[in-house]
Amino acid sequence: TSPPPTAPPNAAGVRPASALDVALTIGCTVLLLALSVLIFGSDSSSGANQIALVIGTVLATIVGIKNGHSWKVIERNIVSGISTALPAIMILFSVGSLIGMWMLSGTVPTMIYYGLLLLDPAIFYPASCLLCAITALSIGSSWTVAGTLGIGLIGVAAGMGISIEITAGAIISGAYFGDKMSPLSDTTNLAPAVTGIDIFTHIPGLEFDPAWHNRLDVDLGGLTVHVLGRGELIASKKASGRPKDLLDLELLGDDEP
Repeated sequence: TSPPPTAPPNAAGVRPASALDVALTIGCTVLLLALSVLIFGSDSSSGANQIALVIGTVLATIVGIKNGHSWKVIERNIVSGISTALPAIMILFSVGSLIGMWMLSGTVPTMIYYGLLLLDPAIFYPASCLLCAITALSIGSSWTVAGTLGIGLIGVAAGMGISIEITAGAIISGAYFGDKMSPLSDTTNLAPAVTGIDIFTHIPGLEFDPAWHNRLDVDLGGLTVHVLGRGELIASKKASGRPKDLLDLELLGDDEP
């Protein structure tokens, strides 16, 4: 059988990436990452994974040039992609700096010392979860909380002779709860940055409980998919305020049902 025809080039001579182009680029990158982990194990993050990602980037660049994209266009899109993720990268950079400073300054040993004096074993688990949640909500990073306050609480648990496993569960639960509720979270900043929504309209646009209560269940080939109801969809479009969302509001009708 003859191969399927590729999409014709547009006026500028640029051809859309074919399914084979996408599968080759992503498949090779995933394969190289898997091999780096298989060969180097936990040491793969020290360089092997980065080399695999660079090779994947080179493959994607070659595919782009093959399909008619100029280097200037590819370079401009690389810069745009890095700029989009830069706020989250800076947050992670700050997280690493904070963890290092707390370790070197003796903050973590101090927390262990006062934790042994102040915390009652009877309420240690919920107190640990609450402390981590409040701290993560304040600074917006579950990793920072787990790497600083979490280490201190693990040391307190060991000193009290209570379960380290349950303590770890309380730390992670509180840290991730506060992280996802915080406007300073790296993931909260990255998600709206990628989609082009301002962070302060990204957070208050919808609340989960009413959105879940008014959801619509759509059947897609036997799979039930939950989607926003009309009122919540209109509210989210209003909150984002992007030109394409304003056009969608005209089609939906800017009136609450």
